[in-house]
Amino acid sequence: MPRTRDRRRGWRGPRHEGGAVHRGVREKGRVMREPYRVKSEELPERVTIYEVGPRDGLQNESTVVPVEVKAEFITRLARAGLNVIEATSFVHPRWVPQLADAGELLTSLERAPGVRYPVLVPNERGLDRALEHGVDEIAIFGSATETFARRNLNRSVEESIEMFTPVVTRARAEGLRVRAYLSMCFGDPWEGPVPIERVVEVGSRLLDLGCYELSLGDTIGVATPGHVTALLRAFGGGCIGTDQLAVHFHDTYGQALANTLAALREGVTTVDSSAGGIGGCPYAKSATGNLATEDLVWMLHGLGVHTGVSLETLVETSVWLAEKLGRPSTSRVVQALAKEKQDA
Repeated sequence: MPRTRDRRRGWRGPRHEGGAVHRGVREKGRVMREPYRVKSEELPERVTIYEVGPRDGLQNESTVVPVEVKAEFITRLARAGLNVIEATSFVHPRWVPQLADAGELLTSLERAPGVRYPVLVPNERGLDRALEHGVDEIAIFGSATETFARRNLNRSVEESIEMFTPVVTRARAEGLRVRAYLSMCFGDPWEGPVPIERVVEVGSRLLDLGCYELSLGDTIGVATPGHVTALLRAFGGGCIGTDQLAVHFHDTYGQALANTLAALREGVTTVDSSAGGIGGCPYAKSATGNLATEDLVWMLHGLGVHTGVSLETLVETSVWLAEKLGRPSTSRVVQALAKEKQDA
């Protein structure tokens, strides 16, 4: 079936995925643009998007975001079809003032059925607070480099693993799932390139604690697809499969989507991203811009990979949040689709 050319808005018409025809999402009498879908046999059927916007995205905001806005943001993300949304962190307010309202947020949050709401905990005190608020999944945050471990956790890599050991043990005893983040997997602003074997060593130890998944972080956005492939294969050589690995890319050098595609080709099926591309890292000033969830969804849908996410609802959410934050979204997809809607 041929597609037609709309002179104002470009190509319109059927989309194909595995022989099926996909038409655009209808919005108030018009068709919202969607990517043309061409399924690739070398990619996974489905990808889980681990949404970090409410925590990793908002933690860098200099102006305090009201707890009501945070709760509404999370609710909107769930409505968009995201079923893993990292809600907040029980870090000390002195370290990250933006997340000082973690307890209040969780108390006010209306949880949607089938949606997971993990929280980040830095230590046993953070775990205590998480348990007080009925959390059923947590994440810990380690570093592959000594300098960043000192700056972020005020401990060496070895000392941080010792700190995490009772956290993971207690959490699992309470029936909680535990995820591990590993930062500086590809480069460090103080130490430079990070040896692959070092990342595998530290990452393996975090998994050995009992974490169900390890998220490999490109904290300063310097990774390239070949580097990603090499790191994932090195983990495989150590008998750690991609079913235990996730990826977390920053788009500092414009490589986040290319790196994600490289990871998918190696079998990774969980990708971290942030709605609207908000966020970075408060302890690494060169860490700008998480991979935008909308850009990720556009690419995945174009590749015929199922996400369960409504791109239309997600874009509306990021436009809403941008208005609350007082600045436009950095997501290319949000910018493009919001402009089309405005011009319609």
